[in-house]
Amino acid sequence: MTAAPPAGPGTTESRAGAAPRRTAVGLLLGVALFSLLADLGTKQLALSELPGREEPLSVLGGAVYFTLTRNSGAAWSIGADHTWIFPLITFAVIGWIGWMALRLRSLPWAVSLGLVLGGALGNLTDRIFRAPGHFVGHVVDMISLFGPYGEHYPVFNLADSSLVCGVVLAVFLELTGRQRDGSRAGAKPTTDDAARADEKERA
Repeated sequence: MTAAPPAGPGTTESRAGAAPRRTAVGLLLGVALFSLLADLGTKQLALSELPGREEPLSVLGGAVYFTLTRNSGAAWSIGADHTWIFPLITFAVIGWIGWMALRLRSLPWAVSLGLVLGGALGNLTDRIFRAPGHFVGHVVDMISLFGPYGEHYPVFNLADSSLVCGVVLAVFLELTGRQRDGSRAGAKPTTDDAARADEKERA
């Protein structure tokens, strides 16, 4: 009996919930692009509409305020005196996502990584191109919760939201055993996988 050919780059693996790598990577890039464009668009809108207002714009009965700020650090202005570190961290994150994409077959993981990538690129764009200079630019923030000036939570932007949502989703996927290659930790082999294994043993 002829042994089944080994799985290669162009071979579809029979894993429950797995998708072709091209589809998963395409979804990752699509989510990242959408997140990036949404972030850049809302920042531009904030820069054009919020300056000059006497008071921050309030919506949802004061649950959300829109107020323009520029942050040289992370949340709560952590690392404000070392702005140059954040682009380096972002490049490391982008490299990590690229490495993860090499074996990506899971659509939920593609969404998670796409959100992280889009958020990272959104704030990296500010760091590179905004004042006061290249790679030390200040990030544009505009969303404040339950207070007009970040009294209860740091003022943030859509890139920050994308990053947080992506990380939370990644933690959930890890806790539920969902792997980046579309398999699930501890799951029993599918019928096709078992048959293929038996066929290899008989060959």
